[in-house]
Amino acid sequence: MSLISAAHAAAASPTGSGGLSQILILVVFVVVFYFLLIRPQQKRAKEHQAMLSRLEAGNEVVTSGGILGRIVEIDDSFITVEIAPNVRIKVQKGQVTQLVPKGTYKGS
Repeated sequence: MSLISAAHAAAASPTGSGGLSQILILVVFVVVFYFLLIRPQQKRAKEHQAMLSRLEAGNEVVTSGGILGRIVEIDDSFITVEIAPNVRIKVQKGQVTQLVPKGTYKGS
């Protein structure tokens, strides 16, 4: 009987807070993960959506493929971009990565 009680005593945690410290480490990890990865990505996505809602004909834009041009026509999910005189391409609205200042595109 003394052998069993000695084994039981050896298995017990000396402080009794091993589980609590593991949970605390996990919570700290989740909070750091949120502030370093999730929150900035959500902020960038919100800014991108706001920029897409401001698009209008005549704006000069750069697409995700690096194509610079002037918006000629806007649809719900596609825009038509003039990249050279009389050369127009249709791209998805979400592929516009940035608005550039007027005068950047000198296509005409």
